[in-house]
Amino acid sequence: MTHPTRLDWFILAILGLFFGASFMGVSVALQGFGPLSIAAYRIALGALLLVAFAKASGRRMPALSAPNGVAVWAAAIAMGAFSNAIPFFLLGWAQAYVASGFAGVSMAAMPLITLILAHFLVSGERITLRRLIGILIGLAGVLVLIGPSAFESTGLALENTARLVCLAAGACYAIGSIVARLCPDVDRRAFAATALVAATVMIVPVALWQEGIPRELPSALPVISVILLGIFPTALAQILLVILVRRAGPTFLSLVNYQVPLWALFLGAVLLGEALPSSLIWAMLLILIGVAISQLGALTRLFARG
Repeated sequence: MTHPTRLDWFILAILGLFFGASFMGVSVALQGFGPLSIAAYRIALGALLLVAFAKASGRRMPALSAPNGVAVWAAAIAMGAFSNAIPFFLLGWAQAYVASGFAGVSMAAMPLITLILAHFLVSGERITLRRLIGILIGLAGVLVLIGPSAFESTGLALENTARLVCLAAGACYAIGSIVARLCPDVDRRAFAATALVAATVMIVPVALWQEGIPRELPSALPVISVILLGIFPTALAQILLVILVRRAGPTFLSLVNYQVPLWALFLGAVLLGEALPSSLIWAMLLILIGVAISQLGALTRLFARG
């Protein structure tokens, strides 16, 4: 079993910041683009940047004929599908029918889904009572943070189906992290680039089919927002995600989902002047306690090393 280090905790925090900021970025980008178009543009830009970076650094994927070549390529394509293309499409459809609070809760359920799947699929990632209690407390913290809106009904005909689709999107992220962990050892940059290229091939046709090409260029702010989304929570985050899941495992990586709503609220307050909810302190306390309990052994070793 791999034990998280200070670097792993730092990467986890950076990923939380990137993903939390992406909510604000998407809300700005929606002023000029549809949700699937935003997903397609940011993934395509992220793929372009990572391919250029991998080529500039002389990194490449192994040939299909090489030992483990087929397994590595299959894992990269699967990660592109489960960590990017499929959940982006599912959430883009489902959020038209469910309250935004429920979508947030479905993402916060991802650590629990990951814990269950990793128990059966990843060596050393066993379900323990302490881990389970910690993850459930963290989930409770997210529920406190989101409040009653987590279970508000839109009254739309497809709402129940859309709720299941939201949970399926969370399961996709869990599967994607496990696929990256089980992949044979390969250069992280080349693997991340290939995964985003695969996701681009999947999501761009769907976006064009559903939303088409914009008839006129949107204003500067949505365009800048899409560019920033492609750079930080897509390209850089993809590399960091692959590095972290290979170093510390999928269950540890899944804890990033508890940070995302906290970062989103803090950034909204600092940059947009939005009011912080009164439940924030209690929610933060529950989330921190949950993370501490689920990672008690790792934290004890971390502080013991000084």
